[in-house]
Amino acid sequence: MSCDIALIGLAVMGQNLVLNMNDNGYKVVAYNRTASVTQEFLAGPAKGTDIVGAESLEEMVLKLSVPRKIMIMVKAGDPVDLVIESLLPMLEKGDVIIDGGNANYPDSQRRAIDLKEKGFRFVGAGVSGGEEGARFGPSIMPGGNPEAWPLVKDIFQAISAKTESGAPCCEWVGENGAGHFVKMVHNGIEYGDMQLICEAYQFMKDQLHMSNEEMQAVFKEWDQGDLGSYLIEITADILGFKEDGEFVVDKILDKAGQKGTGKWTAINSLELGMPVTLIGEAVFARCLSALKSERVAASKVLNAPAAQDLSSQKEVLVEALGQALLASKIVSYAQGFMLMRAASENFGWDLQYGSIAHLWRGGCIIRSVFLDDIKAAYDKNPALANLLLDDYFLDKIGVSQAGWRKVLAKTIETGVPMPTMTSALAFYDGYRTETLPANLLQAQRDYFGAHTYERVDKPEGERFHSNWTGTGGDVSSTSYDV
Repeated sequence: MSCDIALIGLAVMGQNLVLNMNDNGYKVVAYNRTASVTQEFLAGPAKGTDIVGAESLEEMVLKLSVPRKIMIMVKAGDPVDLVIESLLPMLEKGDVIIDGGNANYPDSQRRAIDLKEKGFRFVGAGVSGGEEGARFGPSIMPGGNPEAWPLVKDIFQAISAKTESGAPCCEWVGENGAGHFVKMVHNGIEYGDMQLICEAYQFMKDQLHMSNEEMQAVFKEWDQGDLGSYLIEITADILGFKEDGEFVVDKILDKAGQKGTGKWTAINSLELGMPVTLIGEAVFARCLSALKSERVAASKVLNAPAAQDLSSQKEVLVEALGQALLASKIVSYAQGFMLMRAASENFGWDLQYGSIAHLWRGGCIIRSVFLDDIKAAYDKNPALANLLLDDYFLDKIGVSQAGWRKVLAKTIETGVPMPTMTSALAFYDGYRTETLPANLLQAQRDYFGAHTYERVDKPEGERFHSNWTGTGGDVSSTSYDV
């Protein structure tokens, strides 16, 4: 028996990817550390297919054609390393090991380099789309050892989502940890998109006192225009969903969970010096939501602005809210692509940003209509410094700006927390400002720490120090950037 690929880890994503591969004509050997899980899978969802099982890693390896291709779908971190260590003695040089989980990109960097030195080929593949995507077509972002790509390309592109033109939402991203870095940014943008939508929902619910049916109608309308996306679509579905005659969304406790990829995005933005402020605020919004008991107590003692009746402005404010949501979303994606550009330059990945936008056009959680416009922007100008500077997005921000500011001014007056929309506008205003007050900040740093500063009337890079108190002396600290 000679199978095309093996998959280790038969949780929901693993099982659905195996079924997807089988549907596309590939012979798969499935393995799970707990043998009963494999047996239940073969007797259940995989019954009647060509999928075969293995009760041990040795048996699994023996059933594979050479060069072997093994995809690992287990919990990120140490479990992946343990599986790889167990596999290596059974494999031959040139075999391909694929990590399809939500790995932190430094792990993929390390694994790719280490396995290449040992003669193996590693792929770190970000897979997005959840349970349904894995089963019927996810977005796949592979990176790692380029020698491995021709060996897995046909399988990955066959099982991936397709755009309306039939193009696969799967293409080689770059070397080492590039695939998982791009998947991390995808998930960070996902955090931002979700929080932006939640802020729009709260404004309509708490300030405009709109019913679930009214809000559902708004989201359905938004889904037909520039805001059209998977997350807008499912939000409309959620707002209309009932069990036992009651809206389920109203019964859900307001404490958000997270698995870490948004946090990784925020951390890496700080490490690379990129102001990815919106995603950071989205992560902190989830952290704040987790402080439920503290918020309940605080709500009884902390002062709030006087209530306002906004019902007469409902139509105008809903239109402005849609503009604020669109403008904020544009900023979020612009920041995400800034972060990828910084990583690409830092690690020498040569990321293709138009191609990445295309990968996200189908199958993944952030799929939306304006990803086509992002692809067009980078196809037109691959060296584009920021999406905000592209003519299409420049126009959209221009049209949306008045509504964006109107809504946020109203939220400040009424005390509605909208951290991501507010941070998006603050970034936009900062990015378009020629002179920021960092001159004063540099003076402060030089005053207390002799950190030096540059001058507007001198060549860039030349450093100066002032004896601000007359007693500090002329010795300055070493200057550096973090």
